[in-house]
Amino acid sequence: MQSSYASHNFHSFPAKFPPQLPQLFIQNLTDVGDIVLDPMNGSGTTILEAQLAKRIGIGLDIDPLALKISQVKTCSLKPLAVYEQGLRLLKAARMMLDSSPEVIEKYLQTRWDEETRRFIDYWFLEPVQKELASLRIQIEKIEDIPLRRFFDVVFSGIIITKSGGVSLALDLAHTRPHRVKIVSDKSNNILYSEIEENQEIRSHWVKKYRSPFEEFEKKLKTNIKGLQEIISLPVNHLLSDAQKIPFRDNSIDLIVTSPPYASNAIDYMRAHKFSLVWLGYSISSLSRKRSEYIGADSQSKTDSEMLPVFTRAIVEEISALDKRKGIVLERYYSEMKRVLMEIYRVLKPGKCAIVVVATSILRGKNTQTHLCLADIGKQAGFIVPEIGVRNLDRDKRMMPATLQNNSESQIQQRMHEEYVIGFYKPA
Repeated sequence: MQSSYASHNFHSFPAKFPPQLPQLFIQNLTDVGDIVLDPMNGSGTTILEAQLAKRIGIGLDIDPLALKISQVKTCSLKPLAVYEQGLRLLKAARMMLDSSPEVIEKYLQTRWDEETRRFIDYWFLEPVQKELASLRIQIEKIEDIPLRRFFDVVFSGIIITKSGGVSLALDLAHTRPHRVKIVSDKSNNILYSEIEENQEIRSHWVKKYRSPFEEFEKKLKTNIKGLQEIISLPVNHLLSDAQKIPFRDNSIDLIVTSPPYASNAIDYMRAHKFSLVWLGYSISSLSRKRSEYIGADSQSKTDSEMLPVFTRAIVEEISALDKRKGIVLERYYSEMKRVLMEIYRVLKPGKCAIVVVATSILRGKNTQTHLCLADIGKQAGFIVPEIGVRNLDRDKRMMPATLQNNSESQIQQRMHEEYVIGFYKPA
């Protein structure tokens, strides 16, 4: 997903920017106009802030789960009514599991194609599948679309967690998932094991069984606290590629976005598919979509763009060390050039785009992403007044790699800080 790491707040933009930014640039930020676009929307932070600032927010993304989360975040719902509906839904799911197991069994047998079915069986225990299926049957009965989306997000939240949620995955948040070898109940009785007799058991192989029903109720209570009745201008969410923004020239007042890392430091689809298969997507369709993500660690063929001299030199430096990584990086900067050209096209003259980005370390070399994107932006026609630096608190950032600081860790090196690039389109 193209996620936004920074919390963008239009009310305090000037205070969050480096004081050395030219005054013209600051004034432009404080008068953002009516339409705010995030072409790599992620979970919707930008357009939520646009909404609260009484602007028209538009978010684009190609990740269906990210778009659903953003839709829920920016939708006005009544917390008490939603909570009561959630409890009724949960009660109906429990009753169905007890009284109509054949309905659930039929759902599980006919829901997926063979490949997706194998994925489900590999990652979810049978009793977990039955509870999840019972929840899905009840959620899919809801006719109110915003309400159904809310419960879809609650449902996803019990699967996609750093600990792997109710699945057999040890970690789903930001690393390649590994399947646990032992599942035990609260009394440490073993419910599932693939350990051979007399084999030494390691603590990180063991996971406590989690009932989807119980986890759904916990997540429902948590998500209800985040609901608010928003009264503002509408927001729009579109399943669309940032390389082909579906708006006319010179139509957007402000763009704020945060692209992914080069070479996929965070592989969103790797985790999101665990939930999306339950929302009706097949593994094959999700694999195809994953290859379309900007920053994908893939050598699949894509059109290369003519990159500016500095950026080309960075690509060649990485290529000399690792040809494959060089291809991936060239793809990333080519994709980002198309994104920045589209941003330039749709932005009104005299207006600004704010891009929050972090750099990557490939084969020990810094990709200088902030400098390369500024370089590419200038090639597209932007003026780049300044690049601000935002230090990240390693204990609060999205992806803490370990409990200890490790200067040799490539993940920790590239998660230390991010850069705020200001692009100004001349009047």
